[in-house]
Amino acid sequence: QVQLVESGGGLAQPGGSLRLSCVASGITFSVNAMGWYRQAPGNKRELVATITSSGSTNYADSVKGRFTISGDNAKNTAYLQMNSLKPEDTAVYYCNLRGRGFLGSTYDYWGQGTQVTVSS
Repeated sequence: QVQLVESGGGLAQPGGSLRLSCVASGITFSVNAMGWYRQAPGNKRELVATITSSGSTNYADSVKGRFTISGDNAKNTAYLQMNSLKPEDTAVYYCNLRGRGFLGSTYDYWGQGTQVTVSS
């Protein structure tokens, strides 16, 4: 059974930093990419950042230069370092994992989410 467990959310002041972690377990297939998405109240879930198994990264324009995604393939773990936080970064942050099985089947899993609140 695949599980994604996020940690590191909480309250930060504007301009502050937080580091999110996502640990995946129960993986029996090849992981293609891991990523972070967020959803603020009343908004759709949106991409924050993704990283492929080869290390290629992609960021939403709103977080470029402030957030950094990294990963550890051996541990099926992804991190999101968030610096220069803004109130508009407040949201529930979700970890996502995508992979492919031996016969071409695809997998798409989500964590339970971790709350990030940026407020003075």
